[in-house]
Amino acid sequence: MSTASPHDAADDTHHEAAHHPYLAGLVLTGRKVVVVGGGHVAQRRVPALIGAGAAVTLVSPEVTPALEGMAGELALVLRDFVETDLDGAWYVVAATDDAEVNARVAEAAEARHTFCVRADDALGGTAWTPAVGHHGSVTIGVLGNREPRKSAGLRDDIVTALRDGQLTASDALDRSPGVVLVGGGPGDPELVTVAARHAFASADVVVADRLAPRELLDELGPDVELIDVAKLPRGRSASQDHINEVIIDRARAGKRVVRFKGGDNFVFGRGFEELLACAAADVPVTVVPGLTSAISVPALVGIPVTHRGVAHEFTVISGHIPPGHPDSLVQWESLAGLRGTLVFLMAVDNAPAIAATLVEHGRGAATPVAVIVDGTMPTERVVLSTLATLADDLRAHEVVPPAIIVVGDVVAVARPGRYPDHLASHEPARG
Repeated sequence: MSTASPHDAADDTHHEAAHHPYLAGLVLTGRKVVVVGGGHVAQRRVPALIGAGAAVTLVSPEVTPALEGMAGELALVLRDFVETDLDGAWYVVAATDDAEVNARVAEAAEARHTFCVRADDALGGTAWTPAVGHHGSVTIGVLGNREPRKSAGLRDDIVTALRDGQLTASDALDRSPGVVLVGGGPGDPELVTVAARHAFASADVVVADRLAPRELLDELGPDVELIDVAKLPRGRSASQDHINEVIIDRARAGKRVVRFKGGDNFVFGRGFEELLACAAADVPVTVVPGLTSAISVPALVGIPVTHRGVAHEFTVISGHIPPGHPDSLVQWESLAGLRGTLVFLMAVDNAPAIAATLVEHGRGAATPVAVIVDGTMPTERVVLSTLATLADDLRAHEVVPPAIIVVGDVVAVARPGRYPDHLASHEPARG
């Protein structure tokens, strides 16, 4: 039998205390944060850092399509890491799949007195990433002594209790194999449904689009497989057939697959194609609808799609195919004859041709237009225009997707100062 001296016991206590984390909330707004690595670990971490206001620099020779799509929101350095990349950094994440590179990153951070998380070796860094959840103004962080699944489960229980008033054990969630088609809403993670969050918490695999509320990816446990099927405008994309194959393959392997996309999966989201593919493969499939951006994004900037005495109907149109194209299913002449609100999705590139066609077939050239760019996101902005000036205004304001385009007099009702001539003839009817 071995015995321990009081000195040995003190050493053991000191060793344990040395690895007991001190929790703190970092204020990263405007401060440089460096992420080294361009894979799925980085894809989980970067949105939360951007959401915290950090000035993120990402260093990696290659990145996922979703990270490439964030190029306008971070500094993307497409090369191997060098130690001077950390100069001036307040916080560092080493997230490559190369342990030697991660060790170099951690050493360079240590030399600069900068806290560093090592995604592959918690003890090799100077900070740990907690399981994080949000509810209103409250941020919940849980560290389970390097037991990430336990941390994520407890985090989910706390957040669920705050959101719906019930403390539901994480193992009580439905984890049966199959596919759950989840609409994530317009982009703000606070606008996803409770059902969507429960589906997320039950997932073994998440198949995510670029426009899905990306900050939620940071809430996934490390054991959850993340599959990136981003579709970049005029860039890399995954075919629908490939997406169908992936979700069916994982479900047949006994996994619970969450197909996660922005908006509502049945509004120009190809969700029903995925449902049909699952049904044909005899794979169980359920649907969790999401807020469609066609209605929610205009509403959040104060533009109604209908208004008493102004618009008794609204029509949602996909603008990814221009007027006159042989594949177009839109009757543009009939559309131009409608008096109500027109809401266009995926229409930025074809907007000038669409505006010209509507005017050609009788819609007034002075009809108000609102272009809502990056709806619900920190970079959200609204460009006001008319059908006659839309092409010029899109160029002048450098509008790029994603954007929702609203056409109709409801825009004048919402922004009377910009369209004073439209108000007098649209007083709401009484009674």
